[in-house]
Amino acid sequence: MDTRQLATFCAVVERRSFSQAAEKLGVTQPAVSLQIRSLEKRLGQQLFDRSGRRVEPTEAGLRLYRGAQRLLALEEQLLEEVGRDDDGVLRGRLELGASSGPAGTVLPLLLCEFQRRNPEVRVALSVSDTQRVVEQVARRELELGVVGAARRHRAVAFEPFFRDEVVLATPPKHQFAGRTISLDELRAEPLIVMQEGAGVRQVIEDELRGVGVRLRDLDVRIELGLQESIRTAIAAGYGVGFISRSAIEAELTAGVVGAARVEGLEPAREISLVRATGRAETRVAQAFVAFARDRLG
Repeated sequence: MDTRQLATFCAVVERRSFSQAAEKLGVTQPAVSLQIRSLEKRLGQQLFDRSGRRVEPTEAGLRLYRGAQRLLALEEQLLEEVGRDDDGVLRGRLELGASSGPAGTVLPLLLCEFQRRNPEVRVALSVSDTQRVVEQVARRELELGVVGAARRHRAVAFEPFFRDEVVLATPPKHQFAGRTISLDELRAEPLIVMQEGAGVRQVIEDELRGVGVRLRDLDVRIELGLQESIRTAIAAGYGVGFISRSAIEAELTAGVVGAARVEGLEPAREISLVRATGRAETRVAQAFVAFARDRLG
């Protein structure tokens, strides 16, 4: 079976669009349509329902998609093994995506150190929101994703990568710095929070809910979109806020910000590794994940 036809078919299933599949593959839409018609003629089955606004796979199409993913993954693995050099040097390109939390804290140093140890490897990290990273991994535009929230998606698998502690960051000489405070004390303090939908905010809302408190019960003054923005505002003395400890590790060491704990709250989140189901890992991806797990303990 022509694996190019299968790759085209999978692209249409994943994009639910002939035109978007053509854009992804770098070909014309008529070329995609011709490949699909040829595949349907060969199999004697209609693979797509074209009656709606979106192209949807038929039952036969879904069965073919599952098998095609396995076959394409095997082809990718075979090509890598055949093309592998025997000198033991790791070569290739690692393309991964991450949400802003891990992309701004843990990943940069990990990737830089990994590349320094493997100078023939080229690394590209793109930063997006969690949903976009997951979708890009599902469409195989990225080999790996690192996100702060595991959102269900039939085409990807999530696995724990590392645990990220969340702390209450304070200005360096603030009365909360270095202490464990009560919820009543927290209620009386101006609070800076991440924007709605952010992983850290979700963790805090869940923790507060567990002790019968809602975020709106606190004195929320400002919502900001990036952990870096919150860190800057807190260091300048505009309030306190919950933030990933890894995002302020250097500032804590330098005394630029302080940290506190809140009675009854143990906020932390699992940072997840995202992979496309059925995709054979490249040697570069395998090596990076092993390296990262070793560094992160």
